[in-house]
Amino acid sequence: MIIDFHTHIFPKDICENREKYFHDEPAFKLIYDSPKSKLVGADNLINSMDENQVDLSVVFGFPWKNPSTTRLCNDYTMESVAKYPKRLKGLCCLDPFFIDAAEETKRCIENGLSGVGELAFYQSGIEPDILDRLEPVMDICRTKDMPVLVHTNEPIGHSYPGKTPNTLIQIYRLPLRFPDNKIVLAHWGGGIFFFTLLKREVREAMKNVYFDTAASPFLYDPKIYKLAADLVGEDRILFGSDYPLLSPSRYFKEMEGADIPEKTRKRIFGKNAASLLNI
Repeated sequence: MIIDFHTHIFPKDICENREKYFHDEPAFKLIYDSPKSKLVGADNLINSMDENQVDLSVVFGFPWKNPSTTRLCNDYTMESVAKYPKRLKGLCCLDPFFIDAAEETKRCIENGLSGVGELAFYQSGIEPDILDRLEPVMDICRTKDMPVLVHTNEPIGHSYPGKTPNTLIQIYRLPLRFPDNKIVLAHWGGGIFFFTLLKREVREAMKNVYFDTAASPFLYDPKIYKLAADLVGEDRILFGSDYPLLSPSRYFKEMEGADIPEKTRKRIFGKNAASLLNI
């Protein structure tokens, strides 16, 4: 089974009229202002999955500041999961500063979603007050044994739309603050897995942390697959395409050239996600 743990879908009106949603949403405008930045609905995703032989995808929208848009997109995610129950799992996506974040999380889980994400802090990094705001959401997911997917990125290197000012210490504070939550760090966790080589503290602190591969062909040398598997274990890496940013086929081709055994590929491409989602 191939499971894509990181895909984005949007309702038809947002796909066709994105400019309407730029007002008071600077992060959304930053990432999707260019017409080259694709927005797709669930049907488009299913077509891509069929073309690429992906069995199941984890879907979510965007962490909007506007509460009504947050509910609109979460409703669409729930509707899409209900429409394609054997092909899609959904995550509740929101801004932790949304005043009803905990209630929205409960509503989404009660209506069939499987966790929370992709949480992203495009303008602030992962500041301490954000962790305070996240606590009730993390409590719910810990109690329900559901994952929380968090956007992270490498704190050095070239700039690009959607690259946040997060630091490695900010990323590290997530598992320190929420050690019993199953946390998925998108985009390889900004490379923080390297520090599991430290002899004290870090490996234990990150025992419940997973890493997805989203945007890897744009960012990292294919050697990262073997390095990450060696450092954190092959059981904590999740294939995520960041579709429609990239097609799954890009990852399949790249993995063919990576120096990893077939059993590791099978874990990355599906077994790990199935275990995390309790499938």
